[in-house]
Amino acid sequence: MSAAFNQIVDEIVRAALVEDRSFGDLLPRLMREAQAVPVAAKAAALPRMAEGIREAPVNLGGWLAVVSGAWIEDGADPDPVGPAVVHRLTEATAAALAFGNAWTEATGGKPPDMEEEQPSQQVFDTVRPVLGDGTVTAMMSWFALPQFAMASSTVLQTSPATRTGLDDRDFRAFAAGKAAEYLPHMDHVQALLRVLDGERILVLDRATRHGWTVTIGGIGDNFQLHMLLGGALIGRPGCMPGTPPPAEIVASFLDADVPPGRPIASSPWNLVDAHGEWIYNEGVPADIPAVNGTRVVVLDPPSYERTFPAGRRFPRMPATLRVDGMHLPDDLAGWWSHIAPATR
Repeated sequence: MSAAFNQIVDEIVRAALVEDRSFGDLLPRLMREAQAVPVAAKAAALPRMAEGIREAPVNLGGWLAVVSGAWIEDGADPDPVGPAVVHRLTEATAAALAFGNAWTEATGGKPPDMEEEQPSQQVFDTVRPVLGDGTVTAMMSWFALPQFAMASSTVLQTSPATRTGLDDRDFRAFAAGKAAEYLPHMDHVQALLRVLDGERILVLDRATRHGWTVTIGGIGDNFQLHMLLGGALIGRPGCMPGTPPPAEIVASFLDADVPPGRPIASSPWNLVDAHGEWIYNEGVPADIPAVNGTRVVVLDPPSYERTFPAGRRFPRMPATLRVDGMHLPDDLAGWWSHIAPATR
């Protein structure tokens, strides 16, 4: 069974690379065969699928990315295919943005719906005067972007190695944000592209002048950061006084399922940055400004009670927050000159 599966994988990748018409027949066959083989067989086939994702025309590579994402959802290791999916996503995004701009320039109206419509001679002829020789790539990228967005969401949530290995992260996230005008799911992708892994943060308590160095990874928003800091620092030896949040609530912000009924979490502090500005829970850790290369979070008493549902923004993405060390006030004397009072 695995030998037959591997043969179909090889055939569909070769068909994609040379744009053979057999691709359309092989795709449903591949999906059926994949249902009958173990996860290990699908995982072993991902390096070959990555070749097709990297090198095939964008419309065919997009379908290989979707199939690979489905295998990862089944439990296959995302690392062999993750970089190919995300790099091709950025290429498709740039070309799709060129298509959207060209359509607006040519017609003054909204481009075709990339999920409900498809490439056509009429679409080609509309943007050809603006895009010239790049018309085919831009048009195909426009209609392939939903496939790459879907697959990228999967690999970015499940592969820390893919996230940390990305170059030009800011550009990729910027392009994804621009594309969200046409495909709302790209907001989701943009947020995942901004997730930090292995990031050290200095946490300072303004009242006691104590501090802690923590290392975070896989945190999708500042609601999650807020609760994980509470779980790590409140009621722990050498940390903050008080009653820590319930363990099951903290776990739901790390890697566990949300408890039944989705309980409500409450915020123990105001989080403030080094410039005295509030760190909004709706933002992400990457928004927190750095001082001397280190992001700084200052703990202030809450000005009002904030509550929000337990659980992670990206349920498939486990998070980590590790306390690496405690700093006494004398250790931090040089830091406080860089820390502004809270602005409100």
